[in-house]
Amino acid sequence: MHSIPPQDIEQESFRRIEAAVGQHDWPPAQWAVVRRMIHASADLELLHLVRFHPQAVAAGVAALRERRPVFTDTRMLLAGVRGRLERLGIAARCLLDDPQVADLAWEKGLTRSAAAMEQAAAALPGSIVAIGNAPTALRRLLALLAQGMTPPALIIGLPVGFVDAAESKEALLGEECPYITLVGPKGGSALAASALNALAILAEGE
Repeated sequence: MHSIPPQDIEQESFRRIEAAVGQHDWPPAQWAVVRRMIHASADLELLHLVRFHPQAVAAGVAALRERRPVFTDTRMLLAGVRGRLERLGIAARCLLDDPQVADLAWEKGLTRSAAAMEQAAAALPGSIVAIGNAPTALRRLLALLAQGMTPPALIIGLPVGFVDAAESKEALLGEECPYITLVGPKGGSALAASALNALAILAEGE
């Protein structure tokens, strides 16, 4: 088998994705996000499952260029985006291990992921919120918005699983604030990281 130089593997992967997909209707900036999500998952079905608010890419890129903070629901997602965000001078946080979050979860009967969203509520307006695991985190964020919280600049809502993942993402589709999400149960931290990294690449002007 012909070996591909390490520095060329990503571009060869993108070339093969383009060849497999063929013609599509995605605008270039949205396609940059979808293609990187397909690259992260090797799942061509995402071509038909990703959903964007019309302002999602522009809002996300603007927020990154303005160095707005980023909040993630998992440490894995944080690890997947930290490198690019640090190059842009952006602070990224996951509050899952915050002792106050554990206390809040216990007091209110919430999952720790949901409690982390509540704990971060004062800092979420104008930020980017990336959720790649917990439907309860997305549900809590939507509840905060329903209570009148100023929305984030962008919500990347990609919880995964068979319990409320599809339903919570369906609820996100009804929001007016910018979002990137999927229909159905698919999602995950790798997909959320890939979407955010694609936006960071656009923000860097690469």
